[in-house]
Amino acid sequence: MTAVAASRSQTLGVLGGGQLGRMFVHAAQAHGFRVVVLEPDAASPAGAAADVHLRAPYTDAAALHELQRLCRAVTTEFENVPAAALHELARTCVVAPAASAVEICQHRGLEKAAFAAGGVPCAPHALVQSSADAHSQRMAALQPGILKTSSLGYDGKGQVAVSGLANLPSVWASLGSVPCVLEQRLPLRHEISVIVARGADGQVVNLPVQQNLHREGVLSVTQVPAPDIDAATAVRAVALACRMAEALQYVGVLCTEFFVLADGSLVANEMAPRPHNSGHYSIDACDVSQFDLQLRALVGWPLATPRLHSAAVMLNLLGDLWFDAVPDTDTDTDTDTETDASARAPDWAALLALPGVHLHLYGKAEPRRGRKMGHLTVTAPDAAAARATALRAAALLGQAPF
Repeated sequence: MTAVAASRSQTLGVLGGGQLGRMFVHAAQAHGFRVVVLEPDAASPAGAAADVHLRAPYTDAAALHELQRLCRAVTTEFENVPAAALHELARTCVVAPAASAVEICQHRGLEKAAFAAGGVPCAPHALVQSSADAHSQRMAALQPGILKTSSLGYDGKGQVAVSGLANLPSVWASLGSVPCVLEQRLPLRHEISVIVARGADGQVVNLPVQQNLHREGVLSVTQVPAPDIDAATAVRAVALACRMAEALQYVGVLCTEFFVLADGSLVANEMAPRPHNSGHYSIDACDVSQFDLQLRALVGWPLATPRLHSAAVMLNLLGDLWFDAVPDTDTDTDTDTETDASARAPDWAALLALPGVHLHLYGKAEPRRGRKMGHLTVTAPDAAAARATALRAAALLGQAPF
């Protein structure tokens, strides 16, 4: 084997420069791999951690050629990477997940169709792609509902509640009259997620079912084991998530979010073709993390079933925690009272004095409200102890209890 070939065999690529890419870089490097990140932002978290940072657009032909030259396999850390880039890379190197799966997860309409084809229940819904759709009487059966943009929606963005058929046209216009999906609002009891990893050989493993709490559309708290989910529901959720991975012939880490309805039934909300915020606890609470699984699936290594060795609670750390001031709501000015000078880091020392606290910051230089700056995972021998410490941490941070 030549020196160049040996180097390529130990080099992996990532499209995207966010915190998910950063944590994958750390996992890959711990296993002896070099990592090349393609990301246009010069200050990206993943780029800062990578062995090589290619600063170029995701569709840049020269940058894609360099990834092909350097890397044996390439993955992605977010679902909105252009599918054309993945198709190009797949001509000469392994790409996981495949462009076909990423394309489905990029579009809510295609995603709903994939759930149906895979035998996975989801909320009643309809496509809203024209003014005629927005005014159609057939949308009445989906009221009250939530109108979601078909593409580029995440963390609660690109979705608006619809109280009745009469205001659907105006809500659709407020979203830019772009293609949308209208979903019927259902009586929810809990939100959960299941993270599975599937290898090219068809082997599938999963992390434990995670119970999630969202605030203003953004994940705030994840608890594992899921405190309010019975064993039968957990088994059903895992089976449905595995069914989707099989239906897509998926390779890599796939997260499926579910709603547990008031009657105990499950409906799928959405999929993420990558590691997921709700799985970050696995770094500290499992013997195999979601990023280890992403690596193993990408390079064709065996997928060991993760073992939860500690109960865990994860708290998301948003940029709001760096500010004391309330945002300026004066409509006479378009400036914000928050400045870099007003930002200050939370009291990490007080938090780290608590037992079982693991702090993960993402290397983002500028805190902003709503921006994911890091996460805190609390581990303990049992769920009650993890929750008690996490509640103390939340109080220190000024976060609402859960």
